[in-house]
Amino acid sequence: MTDCLFCKIVAKEIPAEIVHETGRTLAFRDINPQAPTHVLVVPKQHHPDAAALARADDGLADDVLKTAHAVAVQEGVAEGGYRVVFNTGPGAGQTVFHVHAHVLGGRPLTWPPG
Repeated sequence: MTDCLFCKIVAKEIPAEIVHETGRTLAFRDINPQAPTHVLVVPKQHHPDAAALARADDGLADDVLKTAHAVAVQEGVAEGGYRVVFNTGPGAGQTVFHVHAHVLGGRPLTWPPG
């Protein structure tokens, strides 16, 4: 995807504060954090949303979740609790259409969210 912001971050064409990387995923700090820990985890392969990621059916969704947990451990929020959020579609607040998991932690997270 030539115009995809996250594809450009994956390709290192746009700078980001990368905190974790695997062969299939990249994790970087959100530029508008909603919690002390707010990291985005993206698959390096482009999929527009969580539904498309689920349809990929090649273990990539599992890799994204494993990376999200690794980030939570690395950031020191795994023991106290953290949230993983996928916004799917404009009605859910998705603004970049490259699937991404928000890893949030470091403060009490209320329920229900937004």
